[in-house]
Amino acid sequence: MEKLTSMKQIVKRKKIRIVGDNSRVITLPHIPSQLPRIGNIILRVLELTPQEAEKLLEETLMLFVDRHKNIQLQLLRHYDKISEYIPQSSIISKTQKLLIGAYLTMEYSIESAALFNPSIVAHPDQTLLPKGSMRFIMSLRATGEGHISSIVFRSGTVDKNFVFNLDTVSEYVETPAMVHDPFYDNSLFQMKLQDLKAWNETSQIIMNKLGGFFTYAELKLSIQEVYSNPDFETHHWTINVINWLADSNYKVKFDDETNIGERVIFPVSSNESKGLEDARFVKFTQDDGEEIYYATYTAFNGHSILSQLIETQDFQTFKIITLNGEGVKDKGMALFPRKVNGKYAMLSRQDGENNYIMFSDNLHFWHEATLIQEPQQPWEFVQIGNCGSPIETDKGWLVLTHGVGNMRQYSIGAILLDLDDPTKIIARLEEPLLSANEEEREGYVPNVIYSCGAMIFKENLILPYAASDIACRIATVNLEGLFEKMKFAPKENL
Repeated sequence: MEKLTSMKQIVKRKKIRIVGDNSRVITLPHIPSQLPRIGNIILRVLELTPQEAEKLLEETLMLFVDRHKNIQLQLLRHYDKISEYIPQSSIISKTQKLLIGAYLTMEYSIESAALFNPSIVAHPDQTLLPKGSMRFIMSLRATGEGHISSIVFRSGTVDKNFVFNLDTVSEYVETPAMVHDPFYDNSLFQMKLQDLKAWNETSQIIMNKLGGFFTYAELKLSIQEVYSNPDFETHHWTINVINWLADSNYKVKFDDETNIGERVIFPVSSNESKGLEDARFVKFTQDDGEEIYYATYTAFNGHSILSQLIETQDFQTFKIITLNGEGVKDKGMALFPRKVNGKYAMLSRQDGENNYIMFSDNLHFWHEATLIQEPQQPWEFVQIGNCGSPIETDKGWLVLTHGVGNMRQYSIGAILLDLDDPTKIIARLEEPLLSANEEEREGYVPNVIYSCGAMIFKENLILPYAASDIACRIATVNLEGLFEKMKFAPKENL
């Protein structure tokens, strides 16, 4: 094979350009925080004559029925959130319920501000494909009004000639139903309370009333029993922590009728109320050979950040998990696709500037971090971080990095970590693998090229990336050429 000498020969940009669509909207509750205002809305609707209510509802549905798959169901869900404030003597018709729900509902355009920071994994369903083709799922960060971020998806195929075909994106987008974990693990719950410094007499009494596995309802009942005990002084901060922990570990499930492109994971818990940012999906192989998908992401509540974990097997049901430990304090955590030497391994940033690695016996807890990479090249003098989970190759763990240089220019680089000891860098790319070209420089955040995860297909890297936070593209990278361009460390220095 002819030796590839330039980065332009190694990296090929595809013509695909994925941009946000303002017409993709979800419904959200739009409920006043003051109780009197809720009551006023209810009374105004109830004072309408049946004819007035029917006409107003008909006009409302006519405007919005084509924008949502089941608008009436969504309006009733929002009505249910305030149904306790309905006067007990009132008999409420379905029309009135729907109309009250409409006054307590708003549309939210999830991709109106930006669509960026993609990651890519092989689809769990690889059936009925032409020989040599692969089906994939891409996750993206969508940002709308108020700069609130959510996770959306695209799917498609790539054939043996590296021709990409993205599936048609539906005009609809749906949020899932939220379900609390059917069973919480008592031991794990206690460990998390201890890590949060909330393990005391109050929490011990509450948890000791529960079995080895317990339901959300059982937890609430145990808390209520402690509250109602006149002989015990409850520690209210501890109760708040327990409720926060239970509410932050939950499941969401999408309707069977939705396809992957219609699904959006929108903020649910308080610690992610202002956004779910930069999901890094990876297909993880467990000790028994079973495969599962994980994604680390940054939860933002408007004041502080918290790294969390998503778990799924089918991209229809997603389990949201809090991560604990001293090592969970910055953005950009990226899980290795399997255990290394019997331990989970995670890339991370601890100081916003350098790359670190962590190991743990428990996927939920991360403590000690080891520094593995500091900025060296001019294009990364400001800071570095990872661009997704490490990728296993016969040469080592391939880690795509991002570097920030002068004028806040973001570029993508690469390093190789030793397969057996990934604390050691065995090779580096001394020039950027990918930087913004002229057409990619303009956007919501200029001069930024960024990715949250790539994958290998037929000895090439499929690298989805965001261009200036306004659109996403796909590049292919010849792996042999990439390795040829990397500078390997002398063995005596390892």
